[in-house]
Amino acid sequence: MEHISYIFVIRSYEYPKQMNDNLIAILIILIYFSPVFYQLSVVIKEHRKGNKIPLRKFKKILIYSLAIITPVIIGFAILSHNNYLNYEKPMTFDKYNQITFENFRGLEFFKKSLYGSKRFAYVVTSIESDIDNNSVTVQSLFYPSRSFVYKKSTNSKELLTHEKYHIKITELFSRKAKEKISKLNKFDKNKIEKIIQQTEKEERIFQKEYDYNTFHSYVLSEQKRYEKEIDSLLNILIEYKKIKIEFNE
Repeated sequence: MEHISYIFVIRSYEYPKQMNDNLIAILIILIYFSPVFYQLSVVIKEHRKGNKIPLRKFKKILIYSLAIITPVIIGFAILSHNNYLNYEKPMTFDKYNQITFENFRGLEFFKKSLYGSKRFAYVVTSIESDIDNNSVTVQSLFYPSRSFVYKKSTNSKELLTHEKYHIKITELFSRKAKEKISKLNKFDKNKIEKIIQQTEKEERIFQKEYDYNTFHSYVLSEQKRYEKEIDSLLNILIEYKKIKIEFNE
């Protein structure tokens, strides 16, 4: 879990692992390093004859190969984590109604599917908090450049609704945290940290249950049940919509 002073605690949902992706990546690496493997076989063969020249050549080929592929791998890793080529800053919950699949800007170099279906997306959210002297800021964030949809042109309102309710769930638990914090008798950093940590754990569990019970939006009855429940709970906690809690001591 990425966690620095309770800021940017990132979670992603609906990210199916596929063996094919791993096999393709391994195949590409094997093809790329094939000259290295060939030279290694020459080194082994010539080493038995006492010839050390191929070993020096092997070292050069290996160094050049690593020098080329290392920045490429780092670049792929950075862009797959956060698409800086089409970057959009994190969005707060007050922008919720503006979010469409156009905001899902994340990259997948090996496009995945969900149980063979291209009707697939995932969303990345966080509960961000900052504990200051006699005040606490807690808010939910949606990360456009880390969230992904297989086809931006999809007309699936159901899929978009399902993904956006992940954002609502994160907002719901940020309000739950603020409710507990606001009921403390006085400012206590340790207690506040524990409340935030526990709330984050509960949010992760709820997110997983939401995906499991709705089968990623395919079970319509469960999807509607969750929508009604989440909206109701958000309304109950409407007074904790403000992101900042101040303690007057």
